[in-house]
Amino acid sequence: MNKFPDYVTKEKLETFIQLALDEDIGSGDHSTLAVIPDGISARSVLLIKENCILAGQDFADLVLKHLDPLSHIFWIKKDGQVCKKGEIIAYLEADTRALLSGERLILNTMQRMCGIATLAHRWNSRLLGTKCQLLDTRKTTPGFRMLEKWAVKIGGAENHRYGLFDMIMLKDNHIDYSGGISKAVDLAKKYRESHQLTIKIEVETRNLAEVQEAIIAGADRIMLDNMSLELMAKAVQLIGESAETEASGGITEDVLAQVASTGVDYISAGALTHSAPNIDISLKTYSESKHGKWKGENN
Repeated sequence: MNKFPDYVTKEKLETFIQLALDEDIGSGDHSTLAVIPDGISARSVLLIKENCILAGQDFADLVLKHLDPLSHIFWIKKDGQVCKKGEIIAYLEADTRALLSGERLILNTMQRMCGIATLAHRWNSRLLGTKCQLLDTRKTTPGFRMLEKWAVKIGGAENHRYGLFDMIMLKDNHIDYSGGISKAVDLAKKYRESHQLTIKIEVETRNLAEVQEAIIAGADRIMLDNMSLELMAKAVQLIGESAETEASGGITEDVLAQVASTGVDYISAGALTHSAPNIDISLKTYSESKHGKWKGENN
């Protein structure tokens, strides 16, 4: 298997797979059980129907192994590689019942992950040659975050905080409820120290006065939220080396290069996960006349 990000473990994936299969199969895949004899092996291919970046290879392996420990997928393409419309990306050999029962889980997940990886790759290409790093956000599908953030990394971008536990991020509501930026950062520092945490403190700002307050308070990273390019450039200059800088809010693909030109260290965009269109992938019964010579390892 490929190396997983730290937040992806085989145990978490197995739990996700079991929950997903329980949801889908329930008391039994009656369509398959009714017409497919037990113990029959089948060969299939995975076909890409749109240009994309491949993501979800390891996940598909685990799903099929979960249903049939003797199954095998021979991959033509690997996660992170460019795939062209019409290409066969994998040859599958497994128990027919297992293959049919796991088909939709494999396809649904890979289509989603490929869509996110493809969008992340496309957006990230706009930042080549700059020091700016593209980040995702917590705007993910509940229960599906691990796979969506994993797909972002496969596409070449990076993850922001994974959840509420790996960064102190003081947004407008935190600041308003606690009495202002200075007080919020002071409270956060005391909390971090008392709990012996090493996580960073990030502060959301909307204007130069708030930026100045965040600098004085000693924030580790300052978010420049929904600022114009001109205001953002002034904020970056004001901050200098005193804190990391992050542009966020209203970021679109067309403005990525312009935002990076202000000198920000990071650009975070929820669109990488919440607006990525799925990539069409299909699983078809293998036919030598249609798909050429079988390329599985057991030729």
